[in-house]
Amino acid sequence: MTQDEQKRMAAEKALDYVKDGMHLGLGTGSTAAKFVDLLGERVKAGLHVLCVPTSEATHEQAKKLGIPLATLEELPHLQLTIDGADELDDKLQLIKGGGGALLREKIVATASDEMLVIADASKHVETLGQFPLPIEVERFGLEATINLVEKLGRDAGCEGRIELRKNRFGDPFVTDGGNYILDCHYGRIPDAEKLAQYFCKIPGLIEHGLFLGIAKAAIVAGPDGVRIIEA
Repeated sequence: MTQDEQKRMAAEKALDYVKDGMHLGLGTGSTAAKFVDLLGERVKAGLHVLCVPTSEATHEQAKKLGIPLATLEELPHLQLTIDGADELDDKLQLIKGGGGALLREKIVATASDEMLVIADASKHVETLGQFPLPIEVERFGLEATINLVEKLGRDAGCEGRIELRKNRFGDPFVTDGGNYILDCHYGRIPDAEKLAQYFCKIPGLIEHGLFLGIAKAAIVAGPDGVRIIEA
């Protein structure tokens, strides 16, 4: 079974959690995109939902599929957000932000009663950190912010290369909110809670890609089928 097939399997299982009349948060990324495609089919067949997308890309995809959309200002409380993850462990600690939408993803997820993660088996790890941890930062004072990220990361037991994310043209990647992304190549994050606490001390750091205590369950699809991990 290919990784793409595993993603679709997880997305299909997530539809079991969607009820008629729900207010949903729609995630960003390759697995979330498969869920949005499947949700569009259900909407066309008569399912009634109202959804808040976590990125401009997801907004455009959902709009083309005819999925009813609202903003978080119009719909500040959601029943469920369904989103992917770049990494997750057995405690449902997540790394997100590979697609650059981590700030909006976290805002939407925490505005929801529950967050459901969908992922293929490669995203399930014993310890977070192999995937570079994204953090969204203010453009002003960028070098000072990078210096603090390096210092406080070391204080939290994490060392590695800190890179400013670039787009395909070689320019700094800019998020939907107009900010930059730093990717922290730690390799291993021994204490995600401690790192998150240290990062909160950095004024130029807008949000980090550690999602801790947010997800209620994860659907992980692999060659042997689907596994449900619950908080």
